Amino acid sequence: ATAEPSPANPTPPVLDDSGSEVETKAGELVRVKGVAAVKPADDFRVYQDTDPGVIEHYRQMRLHQCVDFVTKMGAKWHTFDKAELTIREAFEKLEGYVDASDPDITLPNVLHAFQTAEAARAANKPDWFVFTAFIHDMGKIMYNWGRAEDGQEGTLTGPQWALGGDTWVVGVPIPDDVVLPEFNKLNPDAGKYEGPCGMYKPGCGLKNLKFAYGHDEYMYQVLRHNDAQLPEEAFAIVRYHSCYPWHREGNYSELEGPGDAELKKVVQDFNRFDLYTKCEEVPDAEALWPYYQSLIDKFTPGKLRW
Repeated sequence: ATAEPSPANPTPPVLDDSGSEVETKAGELVRVKGVAAVKPADDFRVYQDTDPGVIEHYRQMRLHQCVDFVTKMGAKWHTFDKAELTIREAFEKLEGYVDASDPDITLPNVLHAFQTAEAARAANKPDWFVFTAFIHDMGKIMYNWGRAEDGQEGTLTGPQWALGGDTWVVGVPIPDDVVLPEFNKLNPDAGKYEGPCGMYKPGCGLKNLKFAYGHDEYMYQVLRHNDAQLPEEAFAIVRYHSCYPWHREGNYSELEGPGDAELKKVVQDFNRFDLYTKCEEVPDAEALWPYYQSLIDKFTPGKLRW
């Protein structure tokens, strides 16, 4: 079974090799401009009968990711005292990381960054969008300083349940349309919060919500702390791109504030580059670095506090 888009939140169109939009029908090969067709659209994000490690990853996420855990992680990671690194130095620390939660790719995450960004670049997206595509997963650098008991070891066999994977809003009931919902009952907060708003006020805005903790939230906070010169749309992509219950399934509308519906469209647009470019084709990272260094110098120059 695949995670299907809801009627209210259809999957944004992808592009064929000429840049024209094409539908992603069942059984149809997906093409993103500048990237070879990889596999049918309905073969992405297949979690039933997938690698046992992927299933165990989500079981552990559901078992541990709750309001108390997210609060603890904020206290640990939002001090920004782990290192001072440029974006390129941070990428070097990510070279060996492979996302254990992803059924669609086994390449190191650094190469997926180039795949995503190059597709956005080929589609003539603005510089800030291409740069955001390039660094959207960089929060996974946490594994360099993480602990196994916090799900942040980041090795191929170690626990990664607080690094990657689909996120959701904690402090409200976990939706039934998340990946592997049979694990929802394991959550420490199961039955603790009621209704669509849970512990939040209606219309409070996504910026005031707590999400299952991982690379998205960490990188968002790093960019904010270091005063990255990016538009709000870029911050939304970084923070919400793994929250499929929101941008694909249409949950949490009762909590959205002014501007959140517009930001959702941007995140959905980004998702086609993030998801449909996942393949085993290896980009020439060294040849591409001069261009991406120019974007780094524009938006996040110098060393950042991590």
